[in-house]
Amino acid sequence: MPADLAVIGLGPYGLPLAQAAVAAGIPTIGYATGPEAGSLSPAELRRMHATGFRPGTDPAQLGRVRTAVICAPTPRGADGGLDLGQVEAAARTLAERLRPHTTVILESPVLPGTTEDFLRPLLEEGSGLRAGRDFHLAYSPSRVDPGNRDRTPAGTPRVIGGLTPACTESAAAFYGRLTDKVVRARGLREAETVQLLETNFRHVNIALVNEMAVLCHELGVDLWDVIRCAETKPFGFQAFRPGPGVGGYGVPQDLTGHATRTLRMVELAQQVNSRMPRYVVQRAATLLNEHGKSARGARILLLGVTYKPDLADQQAAPAREIAVRLMELGASVSYHDPYVPAWNVLNRPVPRADSFYEAAADADLTLLLQPHRTYDLQGLSVKAQLLLDTRGATPTGAAHRL
Repeated sequence: MPADLAVIGLGPYGLPLAQAAVAAGIPTIGYATGPEAGSLSPAELRRMHATGFRPGTDPAQLGRVRTAVICAPTPRGADGGLDLGQVEAAARTLAERLRPHTTVILESPVLPGTTEDFLRPLLEEGSGLRAGRDFHLAYSPSRVDPGNRDRTPAGTPRVIGGLTPACTESAAAFYGRLTDKVVRARGLREAETVQLLETNFRHVNIALVNEMAVLCHELGVDLWDVIRCAETKPFGFQAFRPGPGVGGYGVPQDLTGHATRTLRMVELAQQVNSRMPRYVVQRAATLLNEHGKSARGARILLLGVTYKPDLADQQAAPAREIAVRLMELGASVSYHDPYVPAWNVLNRPVPRADSFYEAAADADLTLLLQPHRTYDLQGLSVKAQLLLDTRGATPTGAAHRL
């Protein structure tokens, strides 16, 4: 059966899109742009293969589809900006096979102007076709929430912005097969800026609540109770919760080197969030001192080293920096995570605890970094000698909280 859709980039954005497409009955090929890791389980991948998904290795397949969506990752580069290397590689590969009337959509996180000023010339020069006349070009910000079983693709509205109104409608027709609601932006740059706003909204609000966590600890105020009360307000407030740092793929974007001014609030948010692993280690050392122990030589157990609960993905997880800083203090670090069978830090394997109950009972300090559903947090709070909960997941009063 010929494929209707090509998903180029099989990482955290591409795999969920391909999964939603085959679930909607769209024959889909997936084309990798590099060594990528998504957040789908082996069982989910097997179901995709059984319902119309085919990993592609022959670039010629890209010329046989009606819609091609570029989902290549755009990590932060050495200069602090987004690295568009994999987007460029995907565009060049697609352009050589691009046929007239194909709809090309970019979903990768990019700055405003990228689709028109960067992607469009690559596609036109490589294909000899003209965007808006010979093929459709659009942008749609990816709205993936890995591990969220309540938020399905069908129930998540998709924003579409095209180079021309016809481009917008062509992309909207494709996404209309995946979601109950399609929202049309005025154009490419508006759709790209939606992604910018959504990503930065998350980082700025996490930074605010992280700052509140530090302040409330100094004041002797229970921040978790403050949040519990504040979120009862039916307007003007959305609850965010502090943590040991920010992981995942949504890179905050402050427009450095891109516009006439930077987003100063985003730049400050990055500074606040990047300090959280160091703050967690400081809190850990202080707790040990208060109980007559030094960080040097202390046995410290890290629970949950992924970036999000109930996922195996470790992308930018703060656990790594926390482990490094604890080791630099001379602590003996071990970990437990049901999704991570082996873990290396500083090119050395970190000992993995077989039983987190026994390990918590043996450790001088247990740091709860990620509250996976498999963890019995009530039992943990009883077993652990000393417990620092960085996520506010344990019962009130059962542990020291961030």
